[in-house]
Amino acid sequence: MRIETKAILDDLVSRYPGLAICQNDVEGAFEILARCFASGHKLLVGGNGGSAADSEHIVGELMKGFMKSRALGAEARDALRNSSPIEAEYLGDRLQGALPAISLTGSPALSTAFGNDVASEMIFAQQVFGLGRAGDTLLAISTSGNSKNLVHAVRVARAFGLNSVALTGADGGQLARIADVAIRVPERITYRVQELHLPVYHALCAMLEAEFFLSRQP
Repeated sequence: MRIETKAILDDLVSRYPGLAICQNDVEGAFEILARCFASGHKLLVGGNGGSAADSEHIVGELMKGFMKSRALGAEARDALRNSSPIEAEYLGDRLQGALPAISLTGSPALSTAFGNDVASEMIFAQQVFGLGRAGDTLLAISTSGNSKNLVHAVRVARAFGLNSVALTGADGGQLARIADVAIRVPERITYRVQELHLPVYHALCAMLEAEFFLSRQP
């Protein structure tokens, strides 16, 4: 872990001392995600209710600049010049480096159709099966750790070679037992769990940004 990345993790624990109990698991989740992106794979993210909003939030931080501008490198700019020489400068100045991530909460037509026609608790599992490939990672967010649609999704991920990270409350539930890494924040009441989930995933997004884009900054 580079110095800048470690500093972000240390800052998280400094600002939220209660999360010290999760520090090793946050680092483990970062390592899984960093390997995933470094090898050209993608992240799938799912959650229910407030955790669905967190799923979309995480994708927003990864797919564009979060704390840094993520300027395009020379190879990407050359590709734009070769394809669209007139607009290349405009495109190159406005595109930002991205870490490929998909929220499984963003397909209402698919989700409602599958829930109505097959089984609502299999909505995320179906998307993992259809979108996931060996080497990808699934991030399952559940305050209880027992959301059936996420438990099934992790089971499908494991069967087909995806890594899995769970973000839960203190109990961890079933997800903590079957995910590769489980970050169990030290709260049990739903809204308090969610309040701690945000700084954890913000730290992970910042760590990943530092890992992949720090060297491209001016």
